[in-house]
Amino acid sequence: MGTIPKVTRVHLKVNQNYESTLLGIVSAEPDYKLSLAINRKLKLTLRNSSQIVITGETPEKSFSRFSDTKSNPGLVFELISNRSGKSTLLRKLKNIDYIFKIHNPDNEIDIGNISALLRSIDHVTAVFSLDPMRIKDKNLKYLTH
Repeated sequence: MGTIPKVTRVHLKVNQNYESTLLGIVSAEPDYKLSLAINRKLKLTLRNSSQIVITGETPEKSFSRFSDTKSNPGLVFELISNRSGKSTLLRKLKNIDYIFKIHNPDNEIDIGNISALLRSIDHVTAVFSLDPMRIKDKNLKYLTH
């Protein structure tokens, strides 16, 4: 008979240093109209990109995503829908319609200025700064990777 090998547990420290800023947007407009308004106001080129698909649930849920990686080198802007039919991506933030993610590793831009520009869009009702460390939702991983 063989011996059972000893199990070694390795504890990994996860660095949750978010280089991204999340802004919650409340707007009744469809995602494509809001992305066009944001493009005009912020001089971006948000384009429809791969959807966020939540697997493991029946039925699978998908949430639209618009991305811009070319306007500013080193910066990534994403507009992600928080709603798909009757489903919500981040259930804790059910009153927010869209999440505007800014991946800004070098802190080159003024988030307050971007929030003000977003608030000035006619179709936007409200803009909130979201703290990923305070959001306790299992689907947050789809936004922070």
